[in-house]
Amino acid sequence: MARPPTPVLPPAWTSLVDDAAIFPPGDAPLHEATATYGARREEWYADLVGSFVLRDTDLPLVRGFGAPLSVVVTGGAGQLAGPVSLAARLGLQVAGLEIAVRDLDDPVGNVRRIDAAARAADVDVPVFIEIPGPATAQWLAAADVVADCGHRLKLRLGHVDHDLVPHSPTVAAWIDAALDRETRFKATAGLHRAVRHEPEGGGAHGFLNVMVATQVLWDGGSVDDATTALEQRDGTVLAAVDLSSARRWFTSFGSCSVTEPLDDLISLGLLPDPKEAP
Repeated sequence: MARPPTPVLPPAWTSLVDDAAIFPPGDAPLHEATATYGARREEWYADLVGSFVLRDTDLPLVRGFGAPLSVVVTGGAGQLAGPVSLAARLGLQVAGLEIAVRDLDDPVGNVRRIDAAARAADVDVPVFIEIPGPATAQWLAAADVVADCGHRLKLRLGHVDHDLVPHSPTVAAWIDAALDRETRFKATAGLHRAVRHEPEGGGAHGFLNVMVATQVLWDGGSVDDATTALEQRDGTVLAAVDLSSARRWFTSFGSCSVTEPLDDLISLGLLPDPKEAP
C-alpha cells in the first residue's frame, strides 16, 4: 500500500526550525544528527524542518548530504570564502551562511569587511550576521550596514549561562530595528519551547513569543508592546494571534531539538495531533 501523502503545513510553520542538533546543549554526534535529519523527511511534520545547521569545519564530513545546509562560519570575514568554495566542490547545497561580528570595537567596519568578503566570493545565498550586544547607537549603525548591503540579521536569544540570556526589552529592540530596516532575521539558541518559561537558573524565550512580538511590531505596535508579547506566558493568548506577516521577517530559528517545538505546537492546537487522526 502506498504511503499517504505528507500533509502540507500552514505557512506560519513551514521551515520554521533549522536542525542544530550538533550544537549545545544537544551536542549530537554529526553522523547521528544527519541520519535523524534524513529520517525526518519521511515524517508527517517534515515541512516544519528547514536546513541542517553545521560548522564550516564539518563540511568535509557530510560529502553527499543532499539537503540544504546553514553553514556557521567559525572565523572572521577572511574565512567566508572557504566554505563557499568547499561546498561547491563537494556538491553540497548551501542555504545560508551565518557569521558573527568579532570586532566589537568597530562593528560597522566588521560588517563592511564581511560584505566585501561575500562579494569577493560571489556568495549568492543569504548571509546572516550576528551583532553581539544591546541595541546601542553602534549596534544600530552596524545594522544599517547589514541592511544596506542586502544581508540579514542573526539574533542570539539564549545562552548556556542564563545570566547572559538577553532581556525582553533588548530582544524587542533588535526585532524593531530589523523591521525598521525591512531586514529579515533568524534566531538562534534557547528557543526550544513555544512559550516563555523559567527553566532552572533563569528565563528562556519562546519562539511563539518571538513570532508574536514580530507581528505586533509589524502591525504598528511599540517596543513596549513587543516586550509585553515576549513576556507573555499564556500559550493560548499567543496561539490566538494572526501571524500572517511574522514569517516574512522572522525566517527561522536554530534548535538542537525538533521534537520539543513540534510537541508544543501540537499541544497549543497549532498543528494536528497525529494520535487523534481518524
